[in-house]
Amino acid sequence: MAVTTSSDKLDFSTFSNIINGQSRSTADTRNGVNPSTCQALPPCPVSTQADVEEAVQASRAAFQVWKQTPIEVRKEKIKNLADALLAHKEEFARLLIAEQGKPTIFADHEITRGAHWLTGTCELEMPVDEVDNDPERHIFTRYVPLGVVVGIVPWNYPIMLLCGKLGPALMAGNYIIVKPSPFTPYCGIKIVELAQRFFPPGVVQVLSGGDDLGPMLTAHPGIDKISFTGSTATGKKVMESASKNLTRVTLELGGNDAAIVCPDADVESAASQIAVAAFMNAGQICIAVKRIYVHQDIYDTFKTWFIKHVSQLKVADGFADGTFMGPVQNKLQFERVKAHLDDIEKNNYGVLKGGDMSNDQHKGFFIQPTVVDNPPDNSKIVSEEPFGPVVPLLKWSEVDEVVTRVNASDMGLGASVWTPDEELGMRIAEGLDVGSVWFNEHLAIEPTATFGGHKNSGLGREWGVDGLRGYCNSKTFFVKRNK
Repeated sequence: MAVTTSSDKLDFSTFSNIINGQSRSTADTRNGVNPSTCQALPPCPVSTQADVEEAVQASRAAFQVWKQTPIEVRKEKIKNLADALLAHKEEFARLLIAEQGKPTIFADHEITRGAHWLTGTCELEMPVDEVDNDPERHIFTRYVPLGVVVGIVPWNYPIMLLCGKLGPALMAGNYIIVKPSPFTPYCGIKIVELAQRFFPPGVVQVLSGGDDLGPMLTAHPGIDKISFTGSTATGKKVMESASKNLTRVTLELGGNDAAIVCPDADVESAASQIAVAAFMNAGQICIAVKRIYVHQDIYDTFKTWFIKHVSQLKVADGFADGTFMGPVQNKLQFERVKAHLDDIEKNNYGVLKGGDMSNDQHKGFFIQPTVVDNPPDNSKIVSEEPFGPVVPLLKWSEVDEVVTRVNASDMGLGASVWTPDEELGMRIAEGLDVGSVWFNEHLAIEPTATFGGHKNSGLGREWGVDGLRGYCNSKTFFVKRNK
């Protein structure tokens, strides 16, 4: 069945795969779950190997057409998709709250940021590296499309992180097959359906399915690039699968990000901002603050302000007025966070706030914001990323000591330093083995700035010019001049 045209209203009640510009149903379907209520959401497709084959063939058959489309035309179509996304903001927000659980204010923000990621990517220019240019020879490197990209999108930001893959993949001249998370397939399906209004058939496709769909795509010899955002454990499986065909991969994986609060920091401001950075989206952000290192001279003062701000964060259904934090997105992640809470209780670590499931008030996967008082560095809550609303406060005394402790993690995605002393901040930041460092803020990212992790937090880079290069093959030209 053909998808809607530019003059038709998008239907948010039914969900199908999009293959070669057509809506395709599947023999089997599955239902997502609203994490606030545990109620079933509408049926969505369960793709098979045959669906994968058809989508890959559609992309490969038409690749030369999109590849040869002028880049300014590509950019215009990406911007058109951004405008259409914003035009459907209210419908997408309701769908996002239902499938992901985040509050209205943050659902609206994610849609706005998703559109910004599309338009912001278009502010970049495809790089041309001038190597040498003299009377004898001109040497330069251009970047050309890879071919068929698979974008594997996680459940924590199903709109923004999808747009973060669509923009650079399409601008670089590739085709893309989107695989949304089985936990949050709905918004991704509808964004790809919306994209059919602007892109030729087969350029943007979507396949929804269960846990077996990812391996079908990552092992397929017709895929040229995999862009994966998700857990480190799954990222390793993606890399192993891709290695069989030497498929290129970009892996944006977990983080155990630290905030380092110096003795001269504005304590109240830092406490307020870090509370938001730790518990926004129920802590389910790869770059959320997961460890808070506070200098011993201000530890007690910071603790007081931090608990005050955390206590003001309303936990409820995302549709409820004034909600700051919704539920953990799915039962599997809920159980993982619960394992952290069980370990905290088992070891009798001091809990300053939270620690309960809130099952007496809600049917969904709710956990109250939890703050742990100075647990040991080898504790589970310090050494492992909870990816949920649980965070430890930790004391430090010397700069070299805190840098060593932060770097002891096998993760290296991001960190923040809180001090008005720029020289001190740079000294700390330069010693941190992470991909991004913020000064007196956290979570600030842009489509024009390179993003990625060190160590087990990832491989390759997304966004910025480096991100664009990741969706390309390099091609170096050696032009000998006639004397």
